[in-house]
Amino acid sequence: MEARYVALLILVPFAVIFVYCTWHEYRRFKTEGRSIYGLSYDPETNTTHVGPIPEDEESFDPDDFDPDLLETEAKARQDEETADEDKSHAHDTDQPDTDDKPQDTRT
Repeated sequence: MEARYVALLILVPFAVIFVYCTWHEYRRFKTEGRSIYGLSYDPETNTTHVGPIPEDEESFDPDDFDPDLLETEAKARQDEETADEDKSHAHDTDQPDTDDKPQDTRT
C-alpha cells in the first residue's frame, strides 16, 4: 500500500469528525443563537465539562473551588432531606393505604 493511501486512511476520519462537528454547531447556532462556552461543574457527578453557559450564570473557576465547602453543602442538603423525611413520617397513620390490596392467603 502506498504511503499516500495510508496517510489518507489516517486523516479521513479526523476530517469527517471535523465536518460533522461544524455542521452540528451550525445547526445549534441557527436554532438557539449565539452561545458563550465555558467550564460547567456538575455537583451530582463531581465532574466538569465544557458547554454553553446560560446568561444568568458564571462559568466554573477551578481556582475558586473549595472541596470543603462542597462537603458542607452536601451534608446540609442531606440533613435537610432527613428532616423532610422525619416530617413526612410524623404524619403517617396506622391506617392502610388505599392503594394496598388484600393479599390472597389461600394455599
